[in-house]
Amino acid sequence: MFMYRILCISFLLVLAGCQNTPPVADPEQQQEMAPGENSTANNTNNTTDTQDDQQAKVETKLTPQEVDDVWQRIRMQLRFADSNHPAVQRRIDWYLAHPNYMEEISRRAEPYLYHIVTEVEKRDLPIELALMPLIESDFDASAYSHKHASGLWQLTPSLAKYFGVKISPWYDGRQDVFDSTQAALDFIEYLHKRFDGDWYHTIAAYNVGEGRVLKAIEHNKKAGKSTDFFALKLPKQTRHYVPKLLAAVQLLKHQKMEFPAITNQPSITTLPLSGAVVLADKSKWGKLEQLNHGVIRFPAIIDAPHVVVPLEKKQQWQTLIADQQSGDYSQWQHYTIARGDSLSVIAARYALTVQQLKTFNNLKSDRIRIGDKLILPVLADEQIEYKVARGDSLWKIARRYQVSVAKLKQWNNLSKDTLRIGDTLTLFLSRS
Repeated sequence: MFMYRILCISFLLVLAGCQNTPPVADPEQQQEMAPGENSTANNTNNTTDTQDDQQAKVETKLTPQEVDDVWQRIRMQLRFADSNHPAVQRRIDWYLAHPNYMEEISRRAEPYLYHIVTEVEKRDLPIELALMPLIESDFDASAYSHKHASGLWQLTPSLAKYFGVKISPWYDGRQDVFDSTQAALDFIEYLHKRFDGDWYHTIAAYNVGEGRVLKAIEHNKKAGKSTDFFALKLPKQTRHYVPKLLAAVQLLKHQKMEFPAITNQPSITTLPLSGAVVLADKSKWGKLEQLNHGVIRFPAIIDAPHVVVPLEKKQQWQTLIADQQSGDYSQWQHYTIARGDSLSVIAARYALTVQQLKTFNNLKSDRIRIGDKLILPVLADEQIEYKVARGDSLWKIARRYQVSVAKLKQWNNLSKDTLRIGDTLTLFLSRS
């Protein structure tokens, strides 16, 4: 009888313990739960696996490189902690109020994002950096700022050249995803070391310059204030820059906003070039134009180390480009050397380099003779000098000559859309 009582008491104690022990919430559910949200209700509503739960289970069996979507690949590797700073929350609210924004971003990013993510992973950098072109340029490879920064990563001319990006009257590597991504990540790695591993300071310095951020840090140190990014006195643009990135990261991380899928496979590649190439068939070249914003004087490809082509048609384009490199100079301008001419004088007159003239004319030295003819890497009858008149706009001029506004701005080094009456614009047109 005594043993029977002991067993009954033990059973009742175990039963009471089970009734008083709260259910253990999933850590990710706890992290995403809003303040004041009822955890019991959440558990009740999630008794059956949702589509997101099933997707999460699939993800755990795949590496980031094996999933179908590049955005998903990024989400699986995010490192930055969530921020509740008001500036971040305001930007989250802005994104959520503009649901079509990410649709446009995904459309623009589709050719480039796989390559950018791969390069970030190769360097073992935080995958969040792959989202910086979203903040810098809205993934617009032809973007051009008032500070003369250009491309997906908004590199300035001096910074780009320092990190080995070629810029000439014919080619601007800042608008090439391969050249610009390498330079941008080189710069970011330098800044990360400069700021002792603080990523917020690094990202801020990428936007405003290391000197400005260092000065703000030093000012706060002397004043006995925090040197946390959010405590620094920085320009308004930079104060918003880091929160914009963090907000996009948190929306992707917690799947609070739809990021339209981008196939997790390479879609573009490069074909190395030697010398100049003119893709005379405009209809064919048009298919590549949106991948080669760095080629300034369409359709002549000069100074470019490569041309970007769709991966699936690499062989086709390789054959086409090889056929174009046959040495037919009939469509180029010819120049007769006059008294007083030199290669440097002629080059300056046509916005060329002496080396380009020598390459085109197979010259071994700088010596030229009066009466000889030179081939100029300028398409015959294709360069137009247009004088801006009353009522003109970049859009109207671009439409008239069937070119893009982005090309007009690139050709003429314009950072704004405004024009002044009397200004002269240079246009480079392809043969019809």
